Amino acid sequence: MYEENESPIESLVHLYVDGAFSRRELIQRVALHTGSIAAAIAALSGINEARAETGNSCPADANVAADDKDLTVSDVQFPGEAGAVFGHLAYPKLGDPPDFSRKLPGVLVIHENRGLVEHIRDVTRRVARGGFVALGVDLLSRQGGTPQFTDPADLARAYSQTTVDGRLADMNSAFAFLKSHALVLPGRIGAVGFCAGGGNVWNLAVNQEELAAAVAFYGTPLPSAEQIERIKCPVLGIYAELDRNLTLGTTNVITAMINQRKTFGFHIYQGVGHAFHNDTGPAYDSTASCDAWNRTLLWFYKFLQPPAATAS
Repeated sequence: MYEENESPIESLVHLYVDGAFSRRELIQRVALHTGSIAAAIAALSGINEARAETGNSCPADANVAADDKDLTVSDVQFPGEAGAVFGHLAYPKLGDPPDFSRKLPGVLVIHENRGLVEHIRDVTRRVARGGFVALGVDLLSRQGGTPQFTDPADLARAYSQTTVDGRLADMNSAFAFLKSHALVLPGRIGAVGFCAGGGNVWNLAVNQEELAAAVAFYGTPLPSAEQIERIKCPVLGIYAELDRNLTLGTTNVITAMINQRKTFGFHIYQGVGHAFHNDTGPAYDSTASCDAWNRTLLWFYKFLQPPAATAS
């Protein structure tokens, strides 16, 4: 993989891809050139080889523990329209003491219709492992938060009592929290959501002008053509062939996005059904999930990458 005239960082990436050392050691070595862990992650996110390796890696166990040695993880709360909004925050470790001189893109993670359960907290940490400041927002905060409910049916009932306006307000509060975080590049914030959360991501894209990128996994409800006119950020839609009624409805969305010259991507996975990315449920498909997650990270790497002056 060696090429002449490689930069020192590109050479390190090639060694990493060839199996010379771990990703953790790669970041540490690159940090010697960039001056900080945060700057190393930003630099690596701009190198195609690093993106391709991340995108092609499909580990048997994609889960990320709350005590992962490479991440800083905490539960947080921040002001919302109707009181405190709860969240799960994760980002790459910045050394000891932490170096906040370099900033990273941020990503909101929006849960399904059962609240901020452990699976979505895990997904939030997966986003952070990709090199982002990730915030999983609890849209059941107005009802005391997800931990107040122990039965999945109760969680679904609690979610059914939320409103479109209330959820949007709480997502905007989460967006503002991320934007104000000391580590986050304010103009580089995206969102990813699943099922009902995918629908909420569509709604956020319609209403939040500062959103820089969005990914909706089998998101429902879908926006109308009139709503799509208000979307300014690139949107990636990820849907399932066997989720036929919902996937059939994407035809109008695709047509409107094309006609209105929006920046978007769509991928429909063959042979899988709704919620194929959720590795805690029976519909989980490891191959489709891995590929969809790779596409998600690559979408964010493309549209949330820091300005060149920041990443240098």
